[in-house]
Amino acid sequence: MESDLVTLEEYSIHYKVESFFVEELGELGLIRIIQKEEKKYIPFESLPELESYSRMFYELDINTAGIDAIHNLLNRIRTLQEEMTELRNRLRFYEIE
Repeated sequence: MESDLVTLEEYSIHYKVESFFVEELGELGLIRIIQKEEKKYIPFESLPELESYSRMFYELDINTAGIDAIHNLLNRIRTLQEEMTELRNRLRFYEIE
């Protein structure tokens, strides 16, 4: 299991990201942080989102509350797109008949 994890410290050093930022994202529920004994770990599956959030924070100067809002809006857009696709498929079914 630990091969699927990277320590918060290693990630912070390698990507030059402050650990408080990553921890705050974890507190907001935007990424998963696993604590084992004294160390905190980030699952590999969370890394793409974490990299995206890091770019928003450091390059675009968006605070964590803004990142949370963007995350929620993007999830809502994905849900609406899935719903629209489903409705289009239903409509095609009735257009054929």
